Amino acid sequence: MSGQMDVLVASSDIEHRQTLVQILDGLSLNVISCSTVAQAKEVLSRHRIDLIFCDDHMVDGSYRDLLPPKEETDNAARLVVTIRTGEWKEYLEAMGLGAFDAIRRPSHPTDIELLVLRAMHGGGRAADRAVA
Repeated sequence: MSGQMDVLVASSDIEHRQTLVQILDGLSLNVISCSTVAQAKEVLSRHRIDLIFCDDHMVDGSYRDLLPPKEETDNAARLVVTIRTGEWKEYLEAMGLGAFDAIRRPSHPTDIELLVLRAMHGGGRAADRAVA
């Protein structure tokens, strides 16, 4: 994979964050990591980010705080929600709010790689593909 994609990892869980960063670094991506929603918003205000991995719940908010307004979704970063419990209800909620995808954590490296490939090659949201 090329390093053309800029990825933000936002997680309050240091082990989870480090694991994701390690997997993404192994894919030769440009990775920025942070531990709070406030830090993530700061990064997003200063850098063009293509893909965001964000926990369902963080110390100062959640992935909901990083979702773009509906009118800006075409050019916005794709957001993948990392869900601690892996409950179907949480997956459906994230997808309904506009997430690109949602995965259970801890995640298998292959699952992360497939998500990145789909995002790089313009694959649609998982919810849109399931309905089609």
